[in-house]
Amino acid sequence: MDDAPDTSDMTLQNKLPELSELINSADGAMARGDARSARDGFLRVTGIAPDRLEPWLGLAACQRALGDLGGALQAVQGALTVDPRCFPALLMKGSLLEAAGEARPAAIAYGIALKVAPKSESLAEPMRRAIARATQMHDAYMAQMAESLRAAVGAQVGARSTAESQRVETFIEVIAGRRKIYPQEPVQFHYPGMPTIEFYDRDAFPWLEELEVRTNEIRAEALAVWRDRTDDLVPYVDYPDGLPLDQWEQLNRSLDWSAFHLFRDGKPVEANCRRCPATAEAIKLIDQPRVPGRSPAAMFSILKPRTRIPPHTGIANTRLVLHLPLVVPEGCGFRVGGETRKWRDGEAWVFDDTIEHEAWNDSDLPRSILICDVWSPSLSANERELISHLMGEFDRFNGMQTVSAGL
Repeated sequence: MDDAPDTSDMTLQNKLPELSELINSADGAMARGDARSARDGFLRVTGIAPDRLEPWLGLAACQRALGDLGGALQAVQGALTVDPRCFPALLMKGSLLEAAGEARPAAIAYGIALKVAPKSESLAEPMRRAIARATQMHDAYMAQMAESLRAAVGAQVGARSTAESQRVETFIEVIAGRRKIYPQEPVQFHYPGMPTIEFYDRDAFPWLEELEVRTNEIRAEALAVWRDRTDDLVPYVDYPDGLPLDQWEQLNRSLDWSAFHLFRDGKPVEANCRRCPATAEAIKLIDQPRVPGRSPAAMFSILKPRTRIPPHTGIANTRLVLHLPLVVPEGCGFRVGGETRKWRDGEAWVFDDTIEHEAWNDSDLPRSILICDVWSPSLSANERELISHLMGEFDRFNGMQTVSAGL
């Protein structure tokens, strides 16, 4: 029984000469501008061989040329039944729905098409224009959806805390397809169950305001270090030879992004702390991790003009990172995951550096901030102790006397 010939295949094989003739005839009619004859030919082809893609597309084009949008949509659906990822069919579906006045279904169809669109530089100009139109329609639809969702919860969001409002806003942006969710991607230590939060709410760090009050003293010491052009200003990125540098190739061992370390590898840099006593005292306010050979870590970070720090992630999701902006020219920015912010002098923030982040200084002046590690507020005192012990044991097991705190 299994070896019995497939009669349907045999029948189609017998009709191949007829199919070839019908397709050539329909193509010829299309070339002459005879959409009606071409339509009739493609209808016969799709009736004989419904699993062939090109005749469905030809039929859809003919139906559209004849003003039969419903028939064209049916033909497009035939093409998508053969190949659900057929980009021309998906794009045509959006265009047909738009022509029929179905704006929202058209935008949704365009969105599906754009997900499988080829690179525009490889396409002819008419197809590029069609993709541009699809993008415009889909973006407008997403923006309208976001505004509708905001309006639906507007009063309720206003009555909630800043952190809740921010999460609701992010949720709306995600629903509307306007924001990507970035996961935690620690380079080395991933502690389970930690929240994925790009920028943390200030309320989680009661010492933050007192630190900000000391900004002027801290800034004065940072400027003095900067002015003196000290040899203690070292490259922020300093990997040894023989490692794959990837995105760090340009910045490795470069003073374009430099650091003046106050605490490094879990110990104070005594000479630097003596030069910056106000900063060293202010750092005591911060709830820093205590991990032998790793943390506390604190430094002035200086980014030269026209320098960009590429997207990257930090080493462990058990700690967060504090930025206290000291000197921030116009044209500097910082992105964590899907949120981009501008630094403002004296306004600190805490973020999760295991979420992809990047920074830039597009100005003509240097940028300087104070950077410190911070324990994640999600960890209990017992967890902090165990994590510190385990990281220390990891380093001892691997024979690492001191290690960099990571980026």
